[in-house]
Amino acid sequence: MNLDDPFREREVCAALLEEIRRLSTAVAGPVRIMEVCGTHTVSIFRHGIRSLLPKNITLLSGPGCPVCVTPAGHIDLCLQAAALPGVILATFGDLLRVPGSSGSLADARARGEAQVEVVYSPMDALDLARKKPEAQVVFPGIGFETTAPTLAATVLAAEQRRVENFSIIPLAKTMPVVLKELLADAELELSGLLCPGHVSAIIGADAYQPLVERYKLGCAVAGFEPADILAGLLALLQQELSGDKRVQNCYSRVVTDKGNRRAQALLTRVFDEVPSEWRGLGHIASSGLALKSNFAVFDASKRFELTASAAADPPGCRCGLVLKGRILPPECPLYGRACTPLSPVGPCMVSTEGTCAAYYRYSDHQYSNPRSEHGEAKGRT
Repeated sequence: MNLDDPFREREVCAALLEEIRRLSTAVAGPVRIMEVCGTHTVSIFRHGIRSLLPKNITLLSGPGCPVCVTPAGHIDLCLQAAALPGVILATFGDLLRVPGSSGSLADARARGEAQVEVVYSPMDALDLARKKPEAQVVFPGIGFETTAPTLAATVLAAEQRRVENFSIIPLAKTMPVVLKELLADAELELSGLLCPGHVSAIIGADAYQPLVERYKLGCAVAGFEPADILAGLLALLQQELSGDKRVQNCYSRVVTDKGNRRAQALLTRVFDEVPSEWRGLGHIASSGLALKSNFAVFDASKRFELTASAAADPPGCRCGLVLKGRILPPECPLYGRACTPLSPVGPCMVSTEGTCAAYYRYSDHQYSNPRSEHGEAKGRT
């Protein structure tokens, strides 16, 4: 089927759904699929895909929102930098309201304790530094492999242009490593992974092959339109029936097996792989990106001697369990009560790609039954 033809998308979706429903009757038990990417989560909700699937197919959300997996201690680093005299923290807008241990960047700005500017890319932050040489401009480098190459390119541009008042807080993370940690939790009982299209465009579909070999789990790389998502779900269902678990690239118009070699080279040139802390998952080896020693001058944490410390999540917040697929957002005692998009307590309600925010926006936020429409979350604590 041609998923590139917008005029046929409705017919394509109908055909894919019909095949999914037909094959689902042949499955002996429940099929539990985790969509890794936050953009997938939002698209699935926006288009009502969960409500269209057979009852024995359950979709779980994973740790695919970079803002959501950033622990409170890392937000504290950004707050430390923003509080320094002469510093402008230039950041993406979705980071403003993420709580640290003493409030958010938005809170600090409202109190007049921080100068925070919203930008749309790291290059915008670099341009701001060039326009305001009297200030130190700091950019929080939060993201996955999708945004990390642009961060690397910005650091190189700062070096080439000799912009001495620009630096970053290197907080980027990498995706495949955390999936290994996640899949080690046997209580999840996953049947397959719907792998992120944007990240996969950089790292390539082959990056998921070790997951297939180690965990005997199907992987399908999918785009973000309804037909893309349904094609990925159908591929995983077919693998479940055949037992032929493999990496299936359902987004070949964007993703190749080997990925974007130029972007990968940028990452290798600028960053080293280091351990990193993930909200709800703890410290994971080789899952973070730190600036190489020859670019250390652009590391704001070293330039300003910022110190990260352990910071507990807000009392009652279960964002960590949501990110691990262990519970659904309505099972958090704060969801829809103390925690709403207007007054978020945890990052999963703040980010536009957060699972809690998607649940609240696209489903009945008063819903409190811990059983989802397609089954019950496993491993709740």
